[in-house]
Amino acid sequence: MAAVEQKKSYFVSKDFRGINVKNNRTAIEQGEFAWLENTQPIGYGNVKIVNAPQNVANVAFANTVTYMASANINNTEFMFGFEENGAAQYVDLTTNTLGNLAAANTFSNADVQIVQWKNDRILIIDPARGYKTWDGTNLNSIGSIGSVTINNGGSNYTNVVVTIGGPGEPGGVTATAEAVLVGNAIADIIITEAGYGYTSAPTITITGSTGSGANVTCALFNQNGTGIATFSGRTWIADGRTVYYSAADTFNDFVSISSGFITLTDSTLRTDISAIISANNFLYVYGEDSINVFSDVRINSTTGETIFTNTNVSASIGSNFKYAIFPYFRSMLFLNRYGIYALVGATTSKISDNIDGLITNIDFTQPITGGQVLINNLLCAAWTFTYNEPTNGTPTPRKIQAIFFDRKWFITDQGSTITRTASAVQSGNILMFGTTGTDLIKFYADSTSGIEWEIQTALWPMGDPIRDKQALKVGIEATLSTGFANFDCYIDSENQQSPPIDFANSIDWINNSSQVVQWTNNSSNFIGWTSNFVQGGTDYYLYRSDAKMYGKYLGITLTGETAPFTINGFQLEHELRARF
Repeated sequence: MAAVEQKKSYFVSKDFRGINVKNNRTAIEQGEFAWLENTQPIGYGNVKIVNAPQNVANVAFANTVTYMASANINNTEFMFGFEENGAAQYVDLTTNTLGNLAAANTFSNADVQIVQWKNDRILIIDPARGYKTWDGTNLNSIGSIGSVTINNGGSNYTNVVVTIGGPGEPGGVTATAEAVLVGNAIADIIITEAGYGYTSAPTITITGSTGSGANVTCALFNQNGTGIATFSGRTWIADGRTVYYSAADTFNDFVSISSGFITLTDSTLRTDISAIISANNFLYVYGEDSINVFSDVRINSTTGETIFTNTNVSASIGSNFKYAIFPYFRSMLFLNRYGIYALVGATTSKISDNIDGLITNIDFTQPITGGQVLINNLLCAAWTFTYNEPTNGTPTPRKIQAIFFDRKWFITDQGSTITRTASAVQSGNILMFGTTGTDLIKFYADSTSGIEWEIQTALWPMGDPIRDKQALKVGIEATLSTGFANFDCYIDSENQQSPPIDFANSIDWINNSSQVVQWTNNSSNFIGWTSNFVQGGTDYYLYRSDAKMYGKYLGITLTGETAPFTINGFQLEHELRARF
């Protein structure tokens, strides 16, 4: 009697989620992935290969960039690169033209930061060389009037005129002031314009229709710092544990009554301030293991001083990676040595549980940068870092991006030599740029070139983890946009992987001598033959093949290097075998 044929079973996976590298591959959810690289799990039946990076034409910085950031000046979007020799350059992202902002030795070679003021200039803070501004033409030290000392009030003054000498730098603004008389003597000097561009303290001259003997001197404000933000109509500069703030509606006035500073003395800030960032109607003040927020900034109607609320919202979690902190919708996202977190209001939540296995392999001695980016028209949060990839027991470092959206994670690799990244806005789109040190690269911009990608599904128990399964056939559903796409498929079990399954679906023409007949076109190029070939467009295609693999858990790995297309589903035909 013939043996009874085993019943064939079928398994289909379309409920796509993000990667989960925290749990064992046999224990993650059916729709989760053990690895997704350069592939975005957009939704049900929709995993799309991302675009390749693209060099920005004719743009190369003169020296290695140590800090990169964007800003809009007079409705032109710029990308700024601060270089290891202390120089700075900018790229007009509309015309892709490169310009020089500052010569070598103007800035420090690390920890520089910029912020946009309105849209008429950038403000630059340097940990050793102070506070500067660039308006699209002139780079000026702030060098504003920081304090005024009345050495001698003089006597018999009426109709007093205060004249302050001009700044030493081209493009600077001359300070102005008014005198307050008490008993015909100079009692106070009110600064009406703090000015900027001063490299040394200017002379203050007091004249009047009568009077003599007045002597007034001033000192300049040019604060060093490690963080800068614009918030509530003021500039805020962090240096050590102190935050300095300018007078209302100014970026250069640190002498008027509404300017001031606050020094954080609470033990929740264990070291110095690592970053200050303005978003969501708060000024976030980050320490290595704490977060404070300044809010409700206002002027005291009696004294004219600025008052605000300072609240500690996290006494145990913060970050000292200031370039990896940024706003995302109504949250503040940040990376530290043990995870990635979202601060929403006063609540800090960890969002990186599913990639904990990735976080532990980050090289925290290398630069870590982050920002927002649109990928496939979805707003994502992205962090670039050096990942020590476990390869046969030996860590292999490479640059990757961890991407988060819709509570899902996936990985991209936009170039192994990327050192810095920054977001910018063009025509309403949030883009991400990177640099290899000198070249400027736009991420996810090239839709025609191929990019190496990998998809590794869960190992599925398929309803019965006790019984062995024999894989018989495999199918991959795809939507093609540029014609036929070649990739390799592997069937995985809990302890082995099949040889690659070639999904070219090619047809060989064999002659009577069992030799393959080569076909050529009018251009004398060799051409191949395939079954069910799709002629471009956005057409559905089912890649299918026999499969051979045996195990209690079965899964699929796909690898390729093709222009973007979409994976719609995974199919396996299998037979149930013995228990245990």
